[in-house]
Amino acid sequence: MPSTMDRRLFLTSLLGAAAGVAGLSGCAESSAAATGKGAATAPLATKVPAGTSLKIASYLNVQQLQFKLAKLPDLPFTVSSWVNIGAGPDVINAFRAKSLDLANNAGIPPIQAHYQGYDAKIVAINITRKPNYLFATKPGSDIRTVEDFRGKKLAFSQGQAQGVVLLRALKKAGLTYDEVTLVPLTSNQFLTALQSGQVDIAPLANSQAPAYLQQYGSKGAHSITTDVVDLLNLLWAPVPVLNDKAKAAAIAAYIPQWAKGQVWQYENPDIWNEEFYVKTQNLTAAQAKAISDLANKPLFPPSWDEAIAWEQETADLLAEGGFVKKFDVSSLFDHRFEGIAAKSVPAEYRS
Repeated sequence: MPSTMDRRLFLTSLLGAAAGVAGLSGCAESSAAATGKGAATAPLATKVPAGTSLKIASYLNVQQLQFKLAKLPDLPFTVSSWVNIGAGPDVINAFRAKSLDLANNAGIPPIQAHYQGYDAKIVAINITRKPNYLFATKPGSDIRTVEDFRGKKLAFSQGQAQGVVLLRALKKAGLTYDEVTLVPLTSNQFLTALQSGQVDIAPLANSQAPAYLQQYGSKGAHSITTDVVDLLNLLWAPVPVLNDKAKAAAIAAYIPQWAKGQVWQYENPDIWNEEFYVKTQNLTAAQAKAISDLANKPLFPPSWDEAIAWEQETADLLAEGGFVKKFDVSSLFDHRFEGIAAKSVPAEYRS
């Protein structure tokens, strides 16, 4: 493996065009001091002012479909654009370009943004208790356990959930970074890298794995399941957006819809399988069911204490590998929004 500094410079290719190598170093030095400065602390407005609009991420149009199928009430503001974007590095770049106001990601993108010196805050938390990623092998592989990753080439995305799942799996198996080769890729490159043999292993989302294994299983590709989870599914927004009272009120109004949409999807898997996986993703009914059977029950905790502890563990793990600098993640959470999601769902979806 390259040295800590070399690794940081090498992986800046994943951070997007918004940060060059020289600028990144300076941003990383100053971000801990800068984060939180100027962030709004005033109570949220109870009503969304007329004329307010938000640009919201909706990868593969999931949010719009959830809201439509669940027959949720109209939002009290205008969504000026539903942005088909999901990957953490892409979201950060969209935040910087001011083409996105609110996004749904895992826990690692806010850490990555902080490392880049970009101020954004977490405004809602959904806890995931079951693994939503598994490790897939390239065709013809004899790898059967995480311990077998030693000496192998592993697809690694520093700024995405897949990256931290891999790091946690390696740590649990007692493997150090020097015992494997981390190949920097974004998650949308993982399938091609597996198919071509560029990597031996890649972490795939439960929604991706069935199609890949169906196509390459006969050629020796297979999955390796673990109990490693990526605990956080969250909403986050740039600090300048949250400092806008009208936009902050709109985000507070959006959070209950976001939570209710996920609850509806969980409670209606047959409808969701047909309307989303079969009709829009061209999966078979059997493939759709295989995905929904692995779905996490959405959980919106009234308190963010567990989420903050998990985020700190994740940041510390990345810092141990030299991927980011150590910092206190509590600065990433806007507690004005804490509990909004929990209050909008039945008690069984709160813990």
